[in-house]
Amino acid sequence: MANRHLSRSIVLQTLFEWDFANEAPTDTTLVLDRNIEEFAPGVGDASFMRTLLNGVLEKRADLDEIIVKAAPDWPIEKISMVDRNILRIGLFELLFGDRTQVPAKVAINESIELAKTFGGENSGKFVNGVLGAVYKEIGEPGKEETSKRRNTKEPIDLSKLPIDRLCGTVVYAEHEGETHLAFVHDVFGRWTLSKGHLKEGEDIRDGVIRKVREEMGIECTPEVELGANEYVASHPEQGKIRKQVAYFLARANYDELHAEKTGGLDDARWFRLADILDLTMYEDILPLVTKAITILTGEGELATTSASEGQSETTA
Repeated sequence: MANRHLSRSIVLQTLFEWDFANEAPTDTTLVLDRNIEEFAPGVGDASFMRTLLNGVLEKRADLDEIIVKAAPDWPIEKISMVDRNILRIGLFELLFGDRTQVPAKVAINESIELAKTFGGENSGKFVNGVLGAVYKEIGEPGKEETSKRRNTKEPIDLSKLPIDRLCGTVVYAEHEGETHLAFVHDVFGRWTLSKGHLKEGEDIRDGVIRKVREEMGIECTPEVELGANEYVASHPEQGKIRKQVAYFLARANYDELHAEKTGGLDDARWFRLADILDLTMYEDILPLVTKAITILTGEGELATTSASEGQSETTA
């Protein structure tokens, strides 16, 4: 296993050189061979290194889309070259590698160790946060495997973490006598709600309007605060932070949607209420969508749940 860790280090060095040259066309195999000769002569794992390097380069566009989705506050070009290439290696092994040879947890742990060795002060936490998010989205393969290490993690004191405020929106419109909801589709294959970071000093309703315009290409009017949720995420410079998301129900015209082609989104569509049950969605937004439908179908009171009254519901 020590040889494999060294092999991943050599692949990381090769990807770093390729990235540093602004992805200029070059024979990366020659670069890899030079790095093997210089840093790992006699290791005898060249086949593994070539397979990993070529796999990362072939899947690079897909890997970068997933990185953007898992770390939406950090455009790929803003992530350090070391960190983004460690993420590319880890994601390739996690998503496209042979799990009989490299289990999911091994892929994640190896990437974290690379980040601690070659990255900055918070690189390990950042890589752990991104790969951990993807690991959960793909169903946590190998979760039943027991670790030989004892769990020594200390509980997180939320009161000491910086807070990042976000807003999310259930957008609805009436069309041909039926109510429709608008969803965006992400690179993980799920339909989800428009959501994004609030700018400093920005009113939350203005943030809702801005994010829907950016991600769906339409105008909306926020009407009801549906609820809120909170989770802890890893920031490449700040470490762990608290993300607080307030969700609204917003009305719009049934205009054509235009999905933002950044941030890990690849589609945006309207759906009739009757078709929503067939969508693949994230579990944490289901209570919000359900509450919105309850309001829109007349089973909930729009007026009494108005955001102006400051009511909020916390969802898991």
